[in-house]
Amino acid sequence: MAMEQEEIQTAPARRRRRGMYILPSVFTSINIGFGYYAITQSLQGSLADPSHFNRAALAIGLAIPFDALDGRIARMTNTTSDFGKELDSLADVITFGVAPSILAWSWGFRTLHLLNSDAYQQLIALGTFISFLFLICGASRLARFNISVNPSPSNPGRPDRKYFVGCPIPAAAGALASVVQFFQGSPIYQWWWALVWMIFVVSVGLLMVSRWRFWSGKEINLSNRHPFQTMILIAVVIALVLLYHRWTLIIIALGYLSSGLLARLAYRPRRAGLRGA
Repeated sequence: MAMEQEEIQTAPARRRRRGMYILPSVFTSINIGFGYYAITQSLQGSLADPSHFNRAALAIGLAIPFDALDGRIARMTNTTSDFGKELDSLADVITFGVAPSILAWSWGFRTLHLLNSDAYQQLIALGTFISFLFLICGASRLARFNISVNPSPSNPGRPDRKYFVGCPIPAAAGALASVVQFFQGSPIYQWWWALVWMIFVVSVGLLMVSRWRFWSGKEINLSNRHPFQTMILIAVVIALVLLYHRWTLIIIALGYLSSGLLARLAYRPRRAGLRGA
């Protein structure tokens, strides 16, 4: 009888435990849903109706906080699992690899086919390859991250959990999406802007596979005894996004990309001094 009562008492606890394991996967599934929606909207966008491109960019942007939350929730509830890690990695490939690469091609190159000439056709073909290159760089970044043990950046200073080695794929995808969203989805149809977009997409892709350091944000901890400063900063950022989303998002995205370059440039004189010594 005592054993039966104990089993009855522990049954709800087991169910709650299973529910806690499901919770991070729910956030990951929402992440995948945003990626799928972004893909469908990118394929529907056109010069006549650019709102689809804008929706695709917003979907990619909305997926970023869900990607950040699923891992944090799993660690906070002690429900990390190999299944969750694999699902999260696949979600990143879809939402931050496939979706932004299709958006980059549809928004930046596909509309050029309205002007019939061999040069434009070649530019579209090159844009297709560039968009694919972004996807390959993102997938390679994720593969390296999954197999790396304490990776060391080229400009480490004191490497720790505060830094990523290479630009994380959500930030790279967010950078592309922020540009599209800044122009409210109005696609590129002039060849010189297509060239600028091509250079930007390539540069962001190469930053992902670089060994430069980028801030990870992992030291942010709202469970501290006095998290007021962090909470105020987050509230200010959210308010700016809501009020001035076009400018705020692109400034944050480009600022984050620039941080890796600035860190690299700052470390170069120090490294030259160490070699000279």
